[in-house]
Amino acid sequence: MRLRAGPGPVSVRQQSPRVKCVITIIYWVLQQVLHFYIWVVILAAVFSMLVGFGVLDTRNRFVWTIGDFLYRITEPALRPIRNVLPAFGGIDISPLILILIIYVIQMLLTRVYAAVVFGNVQGLFL
Repeated sequence: MRLRAGPGPVSVRQQSPRVKCVITIIYWVLQQVLHFYIWVVILAAVFSMLVGFGVLDTRNRFVWTIGDFLYRITEPALRPIRNVLPAFGGIDISPLILILIIYVIQMLLTRVYAAVVFGNVQGLFL
């Protein structure tokens, strides 16, 4: 039984423009969510420093609500990093490491998007 008719490369089935549009929208939304999360991590780190230096008073209900929101949003991603990192005294570098991880995820997402939409499979392996 013969699977290919000739010596040429096997043709990859082309996607319809509608599928490419949906994939592009999903890619854009994921990129925006990751970008927004980077800003939330930065805000949480700045908020934590301001509270630590006594600039913000957490007894204020509004300040406490913002701090609690930022803590609940960022802590599930920061906790595993803090568990792995050694103690550096009073310096917490876990937000920096999380931001680097998010950048790596964004780069991988871009490569997968290019491979799926444009057929650039070689970019996945570099």
